[in-house]
Amino acid sequence: MTAPSGGLPRKVHVGYAFGSLATGAFGTVPGLLLLPYLTDTLGVAAGVAALLVLLPKAWDVLVNPVAGRISDRTRSRWGARRPYLLFGGLALAVLFGAIFAAPFGAGPAAGAYVAIAFLATATAFAFFQVPYVAMPAELTSDYAERTRMMTWRIAVLALAILVAGAVAPLVRDAAGGGVPGHRWMGVFVAGLIALGAVGAFLGTRSAPQGTVGESEPSLRAQLAVASRNRPFRALLLCFVVQSAGVATILAGVQYFAGQILRDPTTGPTLLFVCFVGPALVVMPLWSRAGARLGKLVALVVASLILAAGGLALVAAPVLPTAVIYLLVALLGVGYAGQQVFALAMLPDCIAYDTARTGRRQAGVFTGLWTAGETFGLALGPGIYGLVLAVTGYVSSTTGTAAIQSDTARLGVLLGFTLLPALLIALATLLLRPYDLTEARLATLTGTKAAEPHGKGTTTP
Repeated sequence: MTAPSGGLPRKVHVGYAFGSLATGAFGTVPGLLLLPYLTDTLGVAAGVAALLVLLPKAWDVLVNPVAGRISDRTRSRWGARRPYLLFGGLALAVLFGAIFAAPFGAGPAAGAYVAIAFLATATAFAFFQVPYVAMPAELTSDYAERTRMMTWRIAVLALAILVAGAVAPLVRDAAGGGVPGHRWMGVFVAGLIALGAVGAFLGTRSAPQGTVGESEPSLRAQLAVASRNRPFRALLLCFVVQSAGVATILAGVQYFAGQILRDPTTGPTLLFVCFVGPALVVMPLWSRAGARLGKLVALVVASLILAAGGLALVAAPVLPTAVIYLLVALLGVGYAGQQVFALAMLPDCIAYDTARTGRRQAGVFTGLWTAGETFGLALGPGIYGLVLAVTGYVSSTTGTAAIQSDTARLGVLLGFTLLPALLIALATLLLRPYDLTEARLATLTGTKAAEPHGKGTTTP
């Protein structure tokens, strides 16, 4: 009931990381463009649009644990997880394109169609992401190797966010904007998702497979298992709140570029380049910081950097444009570390539970994890949409934002800066019960812990 020990081939690192093209594209584009699509193209009121974005993804809170349980019980010549990478990923691609098909034009019927299509897409995403996130705990039992896997994954995730978040608006605008532009954008992102799914499926075909244990039979039982894992509980709560903060930033990019920067054409793309570009550069530095400080401390440091950038951006209306983009780059530095360490700590929580209970239930924990993450990513645009509704944001059916009041523009600003900064910073307090270190985990699992700075190995 143990995962293979030792390092993994580089091709497995790269192959597994390919799946982040799919998760990054789906996690980014709806959060970035779906709320503006509803308010500024389909004419849906901001408050209603917030609910249409929130509710379908909130559905995944129920679906994701089910997907984890089903994948735990799957037996095939491709293993328990890999079939879902292929078939779940391809279904996700097709359904994503359908979200922006707009067969009913603008108006209430169009909003209802988007909600239904988004619900189906979120369900397909659950059956891709849950098995995908469960794989690292079964591919290797090595503490440091899981961090290396997550470093590759987050690097590709950053690239996916850059390509999807920066290029998708350009594709939309090049195709004429409005409904036609969003249709072509949907096709483009669907292609990215399909590429990531097929790449992950093929790239992990030579990976070793650890034993997949039997899952708990019900959602209540899964929640009971998770509640007894104190480190997992603390990490999950923190990550959900922080995901909501990050998603609030993503939801506000289009609005911030148009209403604060006064640059609705190139502003969103430049914001994304500044946000994701630094992540590609600093990822190796974060990996070294994790080795020196430990994953927990590094996660807190990265989160506080992310929050500090958001707080500083409150002054954006009086700052030079160049300074604004530099602060967004600071957000990107913090975001890279926050993602890589949270995801590297998840397999440690799973290994801890296996050592404590003697049962390997990766699907249970990753199902609950992705349910929480998905809920957080849905909650962010929902919160941002409600902020817009409260501050009087005016919707439009022209594909271009209407002229807004000063109060609405203040809502755009605070929803993009102060609100997510507070969510991300305060969430670190939830990590106080987390006490898994490399040495403690090695003692529990009977493996060897690396000495600081890679000087060798010792057995605690």
